[in-house]
Amino acid sequence: MLAAPDQTSWSGHRDAVMLATLYNTGARVSEIAGLRVHDILLDRQTAVHLHGKGRKERAIPLWKNTARSLRGWLQRAQLGPESAVFPNRAGAPMTRSGVRDRLDRAVAIAEQHCPSLTGHRVSPHTLRHSTAMHLLQSGVDLSVIALWLGHEGPATTHQYLEADLAMKEKVLQRISDPSPAPKRYTLGDRVLAFLETL
Repeated sequence: MLAAPDQTSWSGHRDAVMLATLYNTGARVSEIAGLRVHDILLDRQTAVHLHGKGRKERAIPLWKNTARSLRGWLQRAQLGPESAVFPNRAGAPMTRSGVRDRLDRAVAIAEQHCPSLTGHRVSPHTLRHSTAMHLLQSGVDLSVIALWLGHEGPATTHQYLEADLAMKEKVLQRISDPSPAPKRYTLGDRVLAFLETL
């Protein structure tokens, strides 16, 4: 899905970088739509400064590939510091529905190469959820995931732990337990005879 947009076109290049940034950061769709060029650090440290709900802000580190993609996009787009990182054709920030539309297009292309996507509902929040699940499966603490996603506290993030446990239980149900069945201890004749003498 992340590789689906045609990066030779302006909009395809934008879409590919936008989807990679969505997945890397776990950003809400409103945060990615509101991202400005001055919110991206690409010098010694690479990070994205997100503006979340309730004027809460957080900085999310970038993978090298995401940082490289953002550098290439910003070089191609020639945007000013106050400009939206992912503008529409008119230069204005993309809307939530615009981001959703571009994701839908990427999913439609990806379905041709990955038929398992067919029939699955994929939204920007799905990418956010995937980020959280992959962080959890990589051993990242729930409190760090809560900070990463901009949650009020770990209680909101606990749903990912429950989802991960539910997935593991489903896997466990599909495979048989390789350990030997527990044996029941039976008393021998000598032990029974001794107990009767008591």
